[in-house]
Amino acid sequence: MKILLHTCCAPCLIYPLKRLQENQDKVEGFYYNPNIHPLVEFDNRKGAVEQLSRETGLAVSYPEYDPKDFFMAVYLKEDNAGRCEVCWRLRLERTASEAKRRGFDAFTTTLLVSPYQNHELLKKIGAEIALREEIEFYYEDFRTGFRQAHAEAKSRGIYCQKYCGCVYSVIERYQKKEK
Repeated sequence: MKILLHTCCAPCLIYPLKRLQENQDKVEGFYYNPNIHPLVEFDNRKGAVEQLSRETGLAVSYPEYDPKDFFMAVYLKEDNAGRCEVCWRLRLERTASEAKRRGFDAFTTTLLVSPYQNHELLKKIGAEIALREEIEFYYEDFRTGFRQAHAEAKSRGIYCQKYCGCVYSVIERYQKKEK
């Protein structure tokens, strides 16, 4: 199967890429993350994905960084836990559209490796988008490889971020530290 893999960051890419390649799938990465803030953080994460893609031979597409996409999508949902759903939907819609346009059989996301994400909701969003876009959403619970992949990233000197990505997650992280 030819799969376009939405890629949020290099550490989260390690395990899903291994699993998909074990299945003999042809995989290409798609680094679309307008939610990441600030630009220096986006560039750090992108650089880590570029490093890993060179090391693994994975082709990755890098759409232009445009945080307006994210801010317009979450407008008036900034203080709501629902903003994550909006963000996931934004990124998966773009991935599915790109996958369909470029002739892929399916799309999936590295977000499925994180134990911090709502898998049932991600699966539901992926299925809804797949139905609408008429392309398969490949679901696999990659969480079993999360810790190992992050340990591998650290041991290889791959940049590991300290927060989910958006400005609101940065604020929440520092507010928790203050308490």
